Amino acid sequence: MAITDIFLNFKKQIETSDQQRDEGLKTHYYKGNKNQLFETIEQIIRQDADSRITTVSKERGEIAVEITKPIPCFMVVTIVSNKPLETAVDFTISTEKKFPFGVYPALRKRAISFYERIDKLHT
Repeated sequence: MAITDIFLNFKKQIETSDQQRDEGLKTHYYKGNKNQLFETIEQIIRQDADSRITTVSKERGEIAVEITKPIPCFMVVTIVSNKPLETAVDFTISTEKKFPFGVYPALRKRAISFYERIDKLHT
């Protein structure tokens, strides 16, 4: 473990993107149109007992979510259509909480778990 990895644990925001070095946090692309993915993701969030949708903007392709467990945090899901039948999904998750060993691993795990749930429903 490098010294930078130790400091990474104390970051209070995580963002998925194409430029991420961490493979688990790279943007995921799915076959399907934006509306299909939007509905799927909205359904997944509504089924999650620890999450509550606060804002939905289909025009901008964004869903804002409050998450209560394991760490209270705020998440914005961005759904963007790149090509016909190819849609990108990204997450930004942030928290104001501080924990002795950092919150980054928990935020990372949350983003990856959402991707895994979407993966089960879309290719």
